[in-house]
Amino acid sequence: MKNGNHHDGAGIERKLHDPIEDRLIPLEPLDLTQVRSIDDLVRAMAKTAFTGRQVGEAADVLEAMARDQDCFVVMTLAGAMTVAKQGLIIAELIDRGIVNAIVSTGALMAHGLVEATGRAHFRYNPDVPDTELYEQGYNRVYDTLEPEQNLDDVEEVMSQILEGWDHNDVVCSYKLNHVIGEHLAKTAKGQRGILKSAYEKGVPVFVPAFTDSELGLDVALNNRLRESTGRHKLRFDPFLDLEHFAATLLRQTRLGILTIGGGVPRNWSQQFGPFIELRHRRLGENVPLKRYHYGVRICPEPVYWGGLSGSPYSEAISWGKFVPPAEGGKFGEVFVDATVGLPLIVAAVLERLGKGASKGKKEKAKK
Repeated sequence: MKNGNHHDGAGIERKLHDPIEDRLIPLEPLDLTQVRSIDDLVRAMAKTAFTGRQVGEAADVLEAMARDQDCFVVMTLAGAMTVAKQGLIIAELIDRGIVNAIVSTGALMAHGLVEATGRAHFRYNPDVPDTELYEQGYNRVYDTLEPEQNLDDVEEVMSQILEGWDHNDVVCSYKLNHVIGEHLAKTAKGQRGILKSAYEKGVPVFVPAFTDSELGLDVALNNRLRESTGRHKLRFDPFLDLEHFAATLLRQTRLGILTIGGGVPRNWSQQFGPFIELRHRRLGENVPLKRYHYGVRICPEPVYWGGLSGSPYSEAISWGKFVPPAEGGKFGEVFVDATVGLPLIVAAVLERLGKGASKGKKEKAKK
């Protein structure tokens, strides 16, 4: 043993390494007496293990994205993040210039519209059965209630917007969300919200599965009303969203993605790389091949379920969606509920950037 050699039970000699000589990174105990801020805590967590380390490392990647003046950041949103009252965190990321495009489920935007117009969500009482909630007009999202009256009020907002829409102007989600944001900027001056911030900062908001949402149903109802009164129906073309998203990302120097959950928003955003490659390879288009350089993902779904929500960035590298770490790609993946991980990570990064600091982009997304 004195010479560093060691015999295991099978009589095989091993050369024991010195971790310092091997340049291994030592862990450090999390000393709460040294923590004075959220950033202190998250930095300390990065030097621990398991999910705590993931949180700290993800904050480092998000900070790198935020400080990279040439990085265009796409945020993808799935799950009930606005019902769970995380909407202002997303709005803050937009207001600070850290997030430059949003890809979301329609439900998340609909519930966010509820919040942005000054209406509330409420705690669920587990003693009340779901059948009774239905009779009372309360829609349950896990431990939270969305009153049906809220959605009726959202429909009134949508009706105002859609009734003023020129039927010759083909509808797509980013154009409609832009007009909703404009409406909020005029009518909800005392409120903050995702679509309002997105409108004010020139950030496009895409909802690729638009009909799978209250907003989509509102458009469908408006079209039925138009048809019953002898007017032209509105035409909706989701490929306008795809082409605008691709054109926007093609203009950028570097790309980053901040993903909450998975589902359609994640896949739709990530398939930009394969879409451009197919245009180049199959159609012979002279377009630069682009992939995401940075990625932060917050989602507790495990890999073994087989869904996209749980697939790691390493898998997406095989599809040509991300720059490999060997070529400079930087990724952080956190397996935790986003209502825990997102506030911690974003608060820490905002502290690092400084109060009121924002990232000035060389080019905003064009409307």
